Amino acid sequence: MPGKTFNVLFICTGNSARSIMAEGLMNSLSQGRFKAWSAGSHPAPAVNPLALQTLANLHVPTDGFRSKNWDEFAAPGTPIMDFVFTVCDSAAGEMCPVWPGQPMTAHWGVPDPAALQGSEEVRLQAFRDVSVTLKRRIELLLALPLHKLEPLAIQHEIQQIGTR
Repeated sequence: MPGKTFNVLFICTGNSARSIMAEGLMNSLSQGRFKAWSAGSHPAPAVNPLALQTLANLHVPTDGFRSKNWDEFAAPGTPIMDFVFTVCDSAAGEMCPVWPGQPMTAHWGVPDPAALQGSEEVRLQAFRDVSVTLKRRIELLLALPLHKLEPLAIQHEIQQIGTR
């Protein structure tokens, strides 16, 4: 397992904000140890511009993001996921596809910043708050000695991370 690149999928209903930010943060912070993607059960027509602005403010590249259906990642020939994280409560309650490879799963729910009404500054602050929580959780995952832990211990840890 040392030297392995882990594949991770972040899922949310719309795949326009939270899961997009998690994908960008993971790919930026993991230094190649993880390859992240994101998807949704009912993808939005476009990525929320405030999600991209939040990533840009964190110096995370914002090119190439698009809202996509999670079925893309359950199809034959797609990357086998090691981890699948739901980042919204509605996606956590939905019947997810059967992911090839039986990845470890956990719920890392965060509030939907796109649902907040108010001024652009109020909305941008909500996106920043969510990005801080996601970044902290991703950093906790990256700090785990995955190559030294048994699968049950990893599963326990990733579930606990979702509560922090």
